[in-house]
Amino acid sequence: MENIYIFSTEVMWSGSPACKIEVPERLTVSHTALQEEGLAERCVSVPIRQATDAEILLAHSEEYLEAVKKTPHMSLDELRTFTQQYGDVYFHPNIYHCAKLAIGATLQLVDSVMTGKVRNGMALVRPPGHHSQRSAANGFCVFNNVAIAAHYAKKQYDIKSVLYFSWHRYEHQGFWPNLRESDYDSVGKEKGSGFNINVPWNKVGMENSDYLSVFFHVLLPIAYEFSPDLVFVCAGFDSAIGDPEGHMCATPDIFAHLTHLLKSLAGGKLCAVLEGGYNLTSLAQSVCQTVQTLLGDPAPQTSELNGPCESALESIQCVRSAHKPYWACLKHTVAPPVSEPSTKRCKLAEKEEGVQAEGGQKEEGDGQKTEEEEVVWMKPPSRLAPPVHTEVALPADLEVPDRCDRVRSSLAPTLEILQRLRSVPNLYS
Repeated sequence: MENIYIFSTEVMWSGSPACKIEVPERLTVSHTALQEEGLAERCVSVPIRQATDAEILLAHSEEYLEAVKKTPHMSLDELRTFTQQYGDVYFHPNIYHCAKLAIGATLQLVDSVMTGKVRNGMALVRPPGHHSQRSAANGFCVFNNVAIAAHYAKKQYDIKSVLYFSWHRYEHQGFWPNLRESDYDSVGKEKGSGFNINVPWNKVGMENSDYLSVFFHVLLPIAYEFSPDLVFVCAGFDSAIGDPEGHMCATPDIFAHLTHLLKSLAGGKLCAVLEGGYNLTSLAQSVCQTVQTLLGDPAPQTSELNGPCESALESIQCVRSAHKPYWACLKHTVAPPVSEPSTKRCKLAEKEEGVQAEGGQKEEGDGQKTEEEEVVWMKPPSRLAPPVHTEVALPADLEVPDRCDRVRSSLAPTLEILQRLRSVPNLYS
């Protein structure tokens, strides 16, 4: 059995109609899908724990922690008032407890991977964490689970530095949270220069080819040069097809390939932590594709590969040029960054007309759909899960090496037959 840990936290969220997508069903459908696909039974689960104050303070201010600590004792009116000071986050009396469990589950996974108890794993947790800031909740996120885990790994396992990579819907700063720091030329500061890699998606509808192109031309070359000791994956499946937030078109099977590529780093030590993903169907399928790859099963046949689009190529070119001074693998990059990408000019023209039309979607100036269309995609086919991943043919009289199984067949020739065959002249050339 491949050793994988799955952590699940039960999180209650605000019943406010303003929060219709970050719901408990995100975890239940994912876990149910793992059971139905026979993946849960191949995994090892361990008890989770709550994070300590000291662990939370690795990435957050004491003032913010103390403020969140008070939320379990607030009335609903007080919670609403507390929530309004932050952006797109909804506090429930139980959220502080659940956020501590989400962190604790992530840290348990780190310990298990780094001590060699397991090879890799995935933490299914809520609430997510990737938008949370040092002193503020944001975007459904209370505490930054993976940021805390990275600090924890540095402290506990003597990891010296962190390379951060993000691809995200940006639309030339036209999409939430509209941060200038999310563009390709924000590469880090001082000693951290070159260690912050942003790949902005400047249009919706990015497909499998766009994601793979970024991996092969940006992430993997730099990651191999960086040579990490541990890989964290903020597993945000809002990039999957059908997601109401991401509006991208990556099919679930592509996450199997992306996970497979990441397993080649850090000796396979990989910790995936659930973040976004709000279409319950594509979320569950994507989680299964990721976990099955972590278990070591062969990746499925690729689908929907048509080459990267112009906008993706512009982003890749800009990122490679911005990071050329910091990485040897990019030193031969010839093309300069695109100072005024054609996709940006098109977007500005659309804004002047008052309507944005990207990826075949009709959108207002804030980047949100005004006409919802049903998105349909094929369910990923069942994947081969061989009980033996590598078979070695050995003479019958040799001892089988450790960690190998001898496969016996009624059709296999006996030692007596093999000896008789060898005695026949000219049988072998």
